[in-house]
Amino acid sequence: MSTPRQPLLHDALTVLRAPTQAWSAPNGVMGGSAIHGLYLADVRLVRRLTITVNGVEPEHIATASNAADRARIQYLVRELDDDTADPGVRLVLDRHTTGDGLTDSLRVINRRSEELTARLVIELDADATLMESIKRGLPATLTPTIKLGGGGDADVTAEAHWSGESVDATVRAHGFALSAEGPTLYLVADLTVPARGQSDVAWHLDAVDRIAAVRAASGPVPWSVPDVTTGDQRLSRWVAQSLTDLDALRMTTVHEPDLQFLAAGAPWFFTLFGRDSLWAARLLLPLGTELAASTLRVLAGLQGADHVDDTAEEPGKIMHELRRQTLILDGDTALPPLYYGTVDATALWVCLLHDAWRWGLADDEVRALLPALHRALAWMRDHGDADGDGLLEYVDRSGHGLANQGWKDSGDSVQWRDGSLADGPIALCEVQAYAFEAATHGADLLDHFGEPGASQWRSWGATLKKRFHEEFWITDPALVGDLGPYPAIALDASKRRVDTVTSNIGHLLGTGLLDEAQSDLVARRLGDTTMNSGYGLRTMASDSGGYWPLSYHGGAVWTHDTAIAILGLRRSGHDAEAASLISGLLAAAEGFAYRMPELHSGDSASDSAVPVPYPAACRPQAWSAASAVGVLQAVLGLEPASGGVTTKPLRVAGDVTVDGIVVSGQRIRVPATP
Repeated sequence: MSTPRQPLLHDALTVLRAPTQAWSAPNGVMGGSAIHGLYLADVRLVRRLTITVNGVEPEHIATASNAADRARIQYLVRELDDDTADPGVRLVLDRHTTGDGLTDSLRVINRRSEELTARLVIELDADATLMESIKRGLPATLTPTIKLGGGGDADVTAEAHWSGESVDATVRAHGFALSAEGPTLYLVADLTVPARGQSDVAWHLDAVDRIAAVRAASGPVPWSVPDVTTGDQRLSRWVAQSLTDLDALRMTTVHEPDLQFLAAGAPWFFTLFGRDSLWAARLLLPLGTELAASTLRVLAGLQGADHVDDTAEEPGKIMHELRRQTLILDGDTALPPLYYGTVDATALWVCLLHDAWRWGLADDEVRALLPALHRALAWMRDHGDADGDGLLEYVDRSGHGLANQGWKDSGDSVQWRDGSLADGPIALCEVQAYAFEAATHGADLLDHFGEPGASQWRSWGATLKKRFHEEFWITDPALVGDLGPYPAIALDASKRRVDTVTSNIGHLLGTGLLDEAQSDLVARRLGDTTMNSGYGLRTMASDSGGYWPLSYHGGAVWTHDTAIAILGLRRSGHDAEAASLISGLLAAAEGFAYRMPELHSGDSASDSAVPVPYPAACRPQAWSAASAVGVLQAVLGLEPASGGVTTKPLRVAGDVTVDGIVVSGQRIRVPATP
């Protein structure tokens, strides 16, 4: 028996509107890859779909999509054609997903001067397999029973129904006759296509999740859409594609249907994630504060109140992820439906609240969240600092939760330079930066609103900063080389400095945790060729013992990780290093047709003319897509300031002209860089 393998995604077509997603080959056919299928709410409802005309598969010639929830797929039907050179019969499939299903509209077009008859047959296999099983590479185990109803011929709307894993699916088809055999549903349309005319049919699948935790968002997008024109069109194309993708990732919880957030990413993480949703909202702040406000509110509504080791809940803690039921990741890891196993989301919640306020979030909206702010700050002191040493660390007390609880949450993400794993509890370097920023900026909010505690949190932050400077810096000449000292990725259980050079240090910049000389040292590291791949920032330096360009957190490039470093470099005055990383992301964006995946290979741009995919990466993915706006912010030097928006344009590649961005209710114009 072969070992189960996680499905690859990099060459699949995806059409989605959260929580619905359809994965297929570029020709729209499903079944040739383990990820293929139509999903709703982490349940696959269709695992195979084929199309034939007169018993023959049509020949695929083009696939195009101008929105994440739509694709047009075109074929030739030469079985119906004459013997001239020019193709004369085409099939056009328009696939459209909504929050509760999918519609396939099919049109046979005839340019010939005679009428044609065509039997169009759609075959689909019903399914009810959980996404977690598919991610683990396990086979489908449940074969639903298909029930027909509503008419069996093509003159009336025919229906078919099946259920599994608490999801009910209904197929409705007009122009098709329906029949079923085992798990296979047959949709058959006998078409008469007039001379120089066309014939149309369509079918639709609706689904209802009876135990849903999240659902599709309704209404307009909660951000302004900028009109970006650049001399180098890669940036404008990336922004446009990203905002389209983010639109399709909008969701709400079932209990707070008016509060939108961004699902983390397709296909694995179609739900609320504390860290991911917070970072995505933070990166989008230049386009408005509405998404940030609703993300803050929905997370505050789920803020921890009790001590529960099984769920990692603690008073004041911001949750990690929300699922419809327990999520089985492997034999040792099972996450409850509401799981709090994250060390950084609580501090990031405070950081987003402060930044949204600076970008223009109304005082009344911030004031309503002050009780949650007090609780979040208290969590950092009383629970995040588990051993009382003034630093934040994490450990899984449940025995079945995540072993690593920072943003690099894979089991091998915290390594020594020789590739061996560090033992927890782990104190990550970037978490200390988030906590320092949360303490100092939380104090600013408390002062502004006349709340008590500001001096206490500034003092707490100052102590953390002092501890960081004392404990995290690696100065051994045998390790630092010509680039000088650098911060460890973490302290291990024995408070030893874990000595690998990683991208985590980029998150320290611009937070106030580092002094000017320390920022210079970090910037120098990030700009070195061991870290800068030419397509973005590697998660681990290429001279590390555990480095591998296709390692999830040990060498691959994450778009959001690079964007965070870019913003920090800009804020700390390291424009050359920021510009180099921006150029790399623009090259990668072009290589991925401007839909940046969750991560890609750390292979050097000097060795590969195009970025190499990480084949199981989510796409689209919220913080990768939102990074386009973060890069736009960095290029223009946009920062909120009293009375308006400050700008300091940065030349990257080609002239940059941006007109009509709405920032905190103001329209700004930035001229081309000289």
